[in-house]
Amino acid sequence: MTTLYIVLGLIALVLLYIIFAFNHLVRMTQRAKEAWADIDVQLKRRYDLIPNLVETVKGYAAHEKSAFENVTKARAAAMGASNIVDKGKAENMLSSTLKSLFAVAEAYPELKANQNFLSLQGELSDTENKIQAARRFYNTNVRDLNTSLQTFPGNVVAGLFNFSAMEFFELGAGEDAARNPVAVKF
Repeated sequence: MTTLYIVLGLIALVLLYIIFAFNHLVRMTQRAKEAWADIDVQLKRRYDLIPNLVETVKGYAAHEKSAFENVTKARAAAMGASNIVDKGKAENMLSSTLKSLFAVAEAYPELKANQNFLSLQGELSDTENKIQAARRFYNTNVRDLNTSLQTFPGNVVAGLFNFSAMEFFELGAGEDAARNPVAVKF
């Protein structure tokens, strides 16, 4: 009879652990998804600022057509990226094209003094900082989730309930130019 209670107690402990581990993994997955939503909000804010910035610069540098087209194409690619890895690559390209747009603006002193341009420049700089912070927060949550999914006994519970690892949102290897923040200072 005592052996039966011990076995039932052990089974209850295992079931309680499975419930606890499952709930822990669900919470961590939801935190990572929430962190991605924060990145997405900042990226959308950035996408909304870019057309205004391009139009402002266009008014002063109308003959710089290729720079405007590159920014527009990169923005469209970033907005259309379907997964985290592609989104990271597209964001790198967009950052690079924004740098070239600001290099164009550098040649126009009247533009640098334009209040609308200065306001957009400040908003874009603020947004870039928020994107970096959101990216760090997301990657921290993904690291914690992935660690829980790969360590014992969490990996057993994760396997039972088909939890899967999430991708980091990072800059692509070998894209050193994109590792630097967008230069928005004059």
